[in-house]
Amino acid sequence: MIRRIGVVIPARDEEQLIARCLTSVLDAAAAVDVPVDVLVVADGCLDSTVEITRSFRHVRVLEIESSNVGAARAGGTLDVLARGADWIANTDADSVVPPNWLLSQLEWAASGHDVVVGTVRPDFEELDPEQVEAWQRGHTPGQPNGHVHGANLGVRASVFEAVGGYRHLAEHEDVDLVARLSNFAIVASDDAEVITSGRRFGRTPGGYARYLREDLLRNATIPT
Repeated sequence: MIRRIGVVIPARDEEQLIARCLTSVLDAAAAVDVPVDVLVVADGCLDSTVEITRSFRHVRVLEIESSNVGAARAGGTLDVLARGADWIANTDADSVVPPNWLLSQLEWAASGHDVVVGTVRPDFEELDPEQVEAWQRGHTPGQPNGHVHGANLGVRASVFEAVGGYRHLAEHEDVDLVARLSNFAIVASDDAEVITSGRRFGRTPGGYARYLREDLLRNATIPT
């Protein structure tokens, strides 16, 4: 039984998007009956991300200077674990989670799963019609593709610690973690899809922004 959830949100200069992210996370926290510790890891922020985050009463801020998303996720997770979290929910500061986000993860945990790999879709308002059509052709509702996204990932604390947690990787730290968790009970789910920014240039060179910029349309044109 999960008794406390830790939500870890790495952020770097996200003053334009952090407020909507935190509002959605707090709405999701209100839907569950266990305590939820929401932590934003502000990594080298030069804008007002920290100040905006501190305006949310039920959100904590951890300031670091690593310029490394793996280190940010690792440091934030160690912080919530030290406060008693036995489930870690991960999202990103440019993302919006649905109201059932944490409830869905708790239900999967209660059924014996250790890792929940959730689906992510870009904000269609930030894409052109051709990109939206390409994305929809490659994603069937009700059929999660199993792709790992730090914007929608849940992990039981005990298995996270068993594999040594996040490595300090500049990108794909989420994929690396799930690969090392392959011997545990993993479920891919689209029960609680997260909407993430449709921007073409992100905080890492090879992340979701690069996929939208370089791969989305190209992959959609490959015959199947």
